[in-house]
Amino acid sequence: MDGIEIRDVTDESGFGLVPPCADPAFDHRTCDYWEDAERGSRAHRASWLSRAGESGSAAAGGPARSAGNPFAPPPRIESNPFAPASGSASSAPAANPFAPPPREPAFNPFLGADDEAAVANPFAPSRPVRPTVAGDAPRKLQLLGRGLGVFGSYAKILVQDGTAAAYCQFGPLSAYPRALRTRELYPQLPDAPLPAVITCIATTANARGQGHAARLVRAVCDDLAGRGFAAVEAYPEVGARPDATSAASPAFWVGLGFRLAVDDERFPVVRLELD
Repeated sequence: MDGIEIRDVTDESGFGLVPPCADPAFDHRTCDYWEDAERGSRAHRASWLSRAGESGSAAAGGPARSAGNPFAPPPRIESNPFAPASGSASSAPAANPFAPPPREPAFNPFLGADDEAAVANPFAPSRPVRPTVAGDAPRKLQLLGRGLGVFGSYAKILVQDGTAAAYCQFGPLSAYPRALRTRELYPQLPDAPLPAVITCIATTANARGQGHAARLVRAVCDDLAGRGFAAVEAYPEVGARPDATSAASPAFWVGLGFRLAVDDERFPVVRLELD
């Protein structure tokens, strides 16, 4: 199929390609259902799409609202009546006669006479620069970027002719507390090796029936195998509307080679052993 690209979501440019859910009540870009087992939600929360710290009006180009309490008393300014007047020569802090003298830089026998002292140790191994997500990035992007420095990306997008057609979220089991809680309900699931999990697979309404979801899941499974995982699990919901479920149907997974590890009438578990 021409014009198809699969991209990892690791920065704001990739995050900007994440498509909205087919059901407008839900949203991939603001969902924390799997990341928060207590209060997580799939609901569409438009305020989460702005950068952290921006108010709704500021994000839209309006004036930023103050975060302070308008009823709070003004801050108290402590003054020292015995301090010298500002700008006088005596206002400079006094030296401490008991402080040790400043240490000279350590002698480096490998520097030439005209070389400047080096701050870094040239013989120490350099630390690799690990990718991170900015602290003021949208909240969902920060959730997707938690493991960038160790695990890698937590989401992929299938893009067809420049338009996102499918979205998949995945990662180590430890990244998704709701998946951990789901597994606790089924003691028959193996404890070792612990699987990676696929929490969300969805195709946009206009791109249905073209095999995009299956292609994206295969790419995710290949990626997880390359990262050292021996198995991957998913947790579909039986009877849910196609637009309302984040994990497809059991039949979808079985068609991709997953086996039905737990045949629950409402919340089954599917599992695939990776090569």
